[in-house]
Amino acid sequence: MPSYRDEAVILRTHKLGEADRILTMLSRGHGKIRAVAKGVRRTSSKFGARLEPFMVADVQLYQGRSLDIVQQAESLGSYGADIAVHYDRFTSASAMVETADRLSDAEATPEQYLLLVGGLRALSRGDHAPRSILDSYLLRVMALSGWAPSFTDCARCGRAGAHTTFVAQMGGLVCADCAPAGSAQVRAGTLDLLRALMAGEWTVIDGASAAETAAASGLIAAYAQWHLERGIRSLEHVEGSR
Repeated sequence: MPSYRDEAVILRTHKLGEADRILTMLSRGHGKIRAVAKGVRRTSSKFGARLEPFMVADVQLYQGRSLDIVQQAESLGSYGADIAVHYDRFTSASAMVETADRLSDAEATPEQYLLLVGGLRALSRGDHAPRSILDSYLLRVMALSGWAPSFTDCARCGRAGAHTTFVAQMGGLVCADCAPAGSAQVRAGTLDLLRALMAGEWTVIDGASAAETAAASGLIAAYAQWHLERGIRSLEHVEGSR
């Protein structure tokens, strides 16, 4: 059984035995990987700190039958420490890696990996508001996974126009004829912010009002959780930190 090497983000860890850990990782070239890191919980471990959640590492693994085995690990991005000391960054990062874990599999694309790394890097640096980084990540990773919301034409019938009703269950904006009775209307400023979050236009995002940001966050959370079919547990803590 061969060894292989790849870049990977640590999504989550579980204790195994007295000194080992099971790691769930999103890699650049091999999709989602589950592997055992032997002895990493011992104080003498050479690479235990490199294999914590939110860290990015160059790992060498031995291919096993059910779980691979970590043989070496070199740090590529030490984002965990700067994220963990800020509650709002930590909760946003937790929601991001939980979403990545839910959406990815062995066939995950390099773009999914790069998007997550970029989001964690931005959180660790404090480049933008943590919730905005999370919202942009959620929209873009949903699009990469085949669930891009419509912010222009009607998501149901395809009618072009300036629609103002967003229905998560229907895939985004819908026209007046397709909108269910009682659907909430979305303000123009919120729609502009949603489009900016999808495109990564940070000048627009950073200049949005608190009301527009809160409204966009609610729509994005509803959309992501509907298409993932069950709630993203970490989002509850993100909402509470606002």
